[in-house]
Order: sequence, then C-alpha cells, then structure tokens
Amino acid sequence: MIKFQKAVSMRIYELCDKYNYTPNGLAERSNIPPSTLQNITSCRNINPSSYVIFQICITLKISIRDFFDSELFDPKNITYQ
Repeated sequence: MIKFQKAVSMRIYELCDKYNYTPNGLAERSNIPPSTLQNITSCRNINPSSYVIFQICITLKISIRDFFDSELFDPKNITYQ
C-alpha cells in the first residue's frame, strides 16, 4: 500500500510522461510555482490543494476525474495515514 501523497506524486509523473512535460515545465504552464509542484512530487506536501490539481488538469486538458482515474487511487492500494 502507498500513501495518498505518494500516489499523487506518482500520478503527476505518469501524466508528465504521457503528455511530454517535465515537472518544471508543467508547473510553469500551469502557473504553479515550481517549488509547490516540487514539494508535491517529493511528498513534502502531504495534502496537495485541489486548486493545484485543478490547474494541472486544465493545463493537460483532462478532467479531475481523469487525474484520479488510476489504480494508484484504488482504495485497496492506498492508505491515507
């Protein structure tokens, strides 16, 4: 099982690969401070804001549902503690 913040980090990396972005490039295109995205992807931020996830989704032209539509977020694979 993985922690929620690790699942978010892994999903961001998956989406960066899929849409040919670097994490820094995604942050810049999403108008998110690169340090904020770095804190999320390094799991220093344990509760990434829904606004940041929303900005990422808008940049990638995906829905929030698409962001969380991953086995990473299956309740049997994830822990919130």
